[in-house]
Amino acid sequence: MAVPDVSVIITTRNEENNIVACLESARKQTYPAEKIELIIVDNNSKDKTKELARKYTDKVYNYGPERSAQRNYGVRQAEGRYILYLDADMTLSMPLIAECVGKCEKEQRIALYIPERIIGRGFWIRVRDFERSFYNATCIDAVRFVRKDRFLEIGGFDETLTGPEDWDFDRRIKVEGGIDIINSPIYHNEGNFTLKEYLDKKLYYIQYFDQYINKWGRNDPIVKKQLGFYYRYISVFIENGKGRKLIIRPVFSFALLFLRGLVGFGYLLRKR
Repeated sequence: MAVPDVSVIITTRNEENNIVACLESARKQTYPAEKIELIIVDNNSKDKTKELARKYTDKVYNYGPERSAQRNYGVRQAEGRYILYLDADMTLSMPLIAECVGKCEKEQRIALYIPERIIGRGFWIRVRDFERSFYNATCIDAVRFVRKDRFLEIGGFDETLTGPEDWDFDRRIKVEGGIDIINSPIYHNEGNFTLKEYLDKKLYYIQYFDQYINKWGRNDPIVKKQLGFYYRYISVFIENGKGRKLIIRPVFSFALLFLRGLVGFGYLLRKR
C-alpha cells in the first residue's frame, strides 16, 4: 500500500520565537519525512519568521488577512492526501502524523480531533492545561487533521469568521461522517501566562461571535451549547464521567471556573 503524503500547514505572524520548534517537531515524526510537506502561510511578519521557515521548506507564502484565509490558501498549495493545520506555537508528539494516517486509512476516517496539551510556565498554565483536557472531541473542540478532498468539497474555512471559524468548519465536516480522535497530543505553548494577554486574546475572538451566531441561528442547539452558560460552565466538565477530575483536583477546578468567569464577564461587557 502506498504511503500517502501529508501537508502540514502552519499559519504565522511574527512567530520567530516559535516557528523553529514547530517545524522541528514536524521533521522528527516517526512518519517518513519525505512524505511530509511543510507549508508556511505568513501574514506580513516583521521579524525573522519567514527567514527561519525557509531553512525547512521552500513553500513559504505571504497571505492574509486572517487565519481562515491563510489556511484556505495553504490547502490550495498543498499536494498531500491529508491536511494537518497548526498554529506556529504548537509542536507535535513524534507518532502523531503516523497515528492520524493509520486511523484514517484503516478506519475510513475523513477528519480527526487531536488532543491538545497546554504547556508553558506557571500555575495558570497548569490550570489552562487542566481546563483544555475537558474539551477534547466536544463541540468546543475542532478537528485538525482532514482529508484534502473532503476539505475542498465543503469549501474549507469560512473567511468571514475569525476565531469561531474552527467551530464552523468542524460542524460542516461532521455532516460528512467518519470523525474520530487519536491519542497522540499536540502541545500548545502559551509561554508566560498573564491574565491581561489571555483576556485580550479571548475578547478579540469574541467580537466575531455574532457573525457565527447569525450564520447558524441563535436557537441552534450547538450554538446554545458552545456559547450558553450551562454547557460551558457545568455540563462540559461533568459529562461522560469527567466530573471525577474536578473532585480530585479542587484547586485547579476553582481556578478554571475563575478563568471562565472572567471570559464570560468580558463577553457580556463587549455585548453591552
